[in-house]
Amino acid sequence: MKTSIALLFFILLNGYVSKAQVQYQQRNDFNLTVSGTSTLHDWEMKTSKIACNATFTFYEDGNLGGLTLLNFTMPAESLKSDHKGMDDNAYRAMKTSKNPTITFNLTNATISTDSKNIQCTGKLTIAGVTKDVELAATAKVNADKSINIKGSKKINMRDYNIDPPSFMMGAVKTGENVTIDFNLTFRQ
Repeated sequence: MKTSIALLFFILLNGYVSKAQVQYQQRNDFNLTVSGTSTLHDWEMKTSKIACNATFTFYEDGNLGGLTLLNFTMPAESLKSDHKGMDDNAYRAMKTSKNPTITFNLTNATISTDSKNIQCTGKLTIAGVTKDVELAATAKVNADKSINIKGSKKINMRDYNIDPPSFMMGAVKTGENVTIDFNLTFRQ
């Protein structure tokens, strides 16, 4: 009798915490913005041209339980501002002729118990330089089962061997720090 009760308890507990993995690929809405400052004005560059794969794990109740795979690749020159000259300066600074892509590969992720926050570590490669980074994001599972992930990360361009662009013979200089904002919606 004790064995039966223990087995029933184990089955019920296991059923509550069991997870299902769902892989998400294209058919998604991805937006990324890089913003910074200069001695003339603030600036931003945007792209939605991102190839991304992710595998999420869900509890039986539908809550997000884990993130086991996340990688993205984007053409560095897909980042665009409202000024072509600024874009060209940024591409030179990022050495896009030799390093045409920006990538991120997840190494670890933790989901909060309320399924609303994700802490990630991974490898971010910009201008041919790869650094370990930590990312914090919010997560929302929508009624249509899509998943929206939003976050922001500040980086120093010099950490990636990027000299902050300047123009007009150095009269206008950009700041070393930039903010990367991402808004990713994954659909099955």
